[in-house]
Amino acid sequence: MKISRFFIVFLFLVTLQSKADDIVNDVIFSPKLQRAYFDIQKLKIESARALIDEERKVNPANGLIQYLDNYADLHYLLISEDKKSFKAWSEREDLRLAALAKLPNTSPYKRFFQAEIRLHWAFIKMKFGNEGSASWDVIKAYRIAEENRKRFPNFRPTLKTLGLLHVLIGSVPENYTWVTKILGLKGNIKLGIEEIQLVQREEPFFQQESQLINLLLHAYTLQLSDDQQVLLKQLPKNQPDNLLLHFFATTILMKEGKSEEALYYLNHGPTGEEYIDFPFLDYLRGEIALQKGKYDIANFFYTKFQKRYKGFNYIKDSNMKLFMTRWLANRDADAAQYMKLAATTGTTIIEGDKFALRLADEFEEGKLLPEQKILYKARYATDGGYLTEAWDFMNNYTEKSFNTVSDKAELNYRKGRILQKMDQIEKCTPYYDRAIYLTKNTLLTFGPSAALQMGYIMRDKKQNSVAVNYFKTAMAYKKHEYKNSIDNKAKAALTELGQ
Repeated sequence: MKISRFFIVFLFLVTLQSKADDIVNDVIFSPKLQRAYFDIQKLKIESARALIDEERKVNPANGLIQYLDNYADLHYLLISEDKKSFKAWSEREDLRLAALAKLPNTSPYKRFFQAEIRLHWAFIKMKFGNEGSASWDVIKAYRIAEENRKRFPNFRPTLKTLGLLHVLIGSVPENYTWVTKILGLKGNIKLGIEEIQLVQREEPFFQQESQLINLLLHAYTLQLSDDQQVLLKQLPKNQPDNLLLHFFATTILMKEGKSEEALYYLNHGPTGEEYIDFPFLDYLRGEIALQKGKYDIANFFYTKFQKRYKGFNYIKDSNMKLFMTRWLANRDADAAQYMKLAATTGTTIIEGDKFALRLADEFEEGKLLPEQKILYKARYATDGGYLTEAWDFMNNYTEKSFNTVSDKAELNYRKGRILQKMDQIEKCTPYYDRAIYLTKNTLLTFGPSAALQMGYIMRDKKQNSVAVNYFKTAMAYKKHEYKNSIDNKAKAALTELGQ
């Protein structure tokens, strides 16, 4: 009798405790949902959705489900650029936020997940060209995350969201900072990086995501350290079944001018029906082949990409690249058709597509001249890190080989960039300074690009005052093609220098 009463009381207490725990946070990191989270990061989207749906049947009120549903949508939409799904799923943002609003205010996950979902949709809307709505989501995400930090100062996952926002807002070009101040948004690149790294160290569940965010921010806003490059290359080797890690290693190494290393990770990435369809990988194969001067191979992969791809970005760009695979091989008659497609198809959301449209206009106006082929060959080879080949292209040419200021400036910038990447710093700086001089009071991108690199060079030499002047020079150029990205990088560098 006493024993049965004991078990009844025990079971009653356990039930009360279970309900109390649910009331505290209503978020349960069940084994299935943990597997789903990491499957999403491997780009095994369908298996992740299946696991989430299984858990939904058991505990539909679990707030983690809403978060992971959105996390899966984020990855699918960013990779697929599926307009139909974007339109059909757009209402999910408000539905999920409303579901999370039912969580108790005592749960630190309530506002954390709400801020994350806002930020997810900001990235999605930006990708689909809806910048106004995306900006509003960024503002709301910031305010929700900041409120959560104040309510739960010891809840570290919030810093993953806030850290990313602090870096992004801190990278806003100088002429837009008044907007962030009016809206009450505070950017701080150094603080943001520290916050993300704290989550990386102290929160095992969010470690990998924070790690990738940290790498991305350094690669595209700051600069990667040698240790970070080692880590970047080790991560996919540690997880050979993780397609996202192979993609990250490929794209970041390509950005760092190490395409031959990138090709290893591109070719050794996992394949199979369990992974999301990813035609963009063929685009990257085309890019590397173009950089290497393998024009027929590049043409094959760009064509394959276009046949499989259902998105809207990179259409103009890939058609322009198809033009290059024929034009640079001196097959000019075959090349023309692709420039017509670059002019008439696709969108101009991303910088690559904007450049392709401008080049198509120049081609139509007869401004794309045969002597420029050498500049493009050198540009692509340099971008890929094939520096000996790039220098061989350029070494026999001088300013006298070209007629326009733009071509003369590009010649100097390309020579400077090749020599800089060869660590011949003293030899590269006169070329950069000449590019800056030639482009004063123009809209040409070679001047600000050269100024940015000179800023990095002087910073590394500890000549900080000179570096500051170069970074400010880079930002002073108006309305050039890569103004946003160059200004962001220059602003981030100035912030690091205490400016």
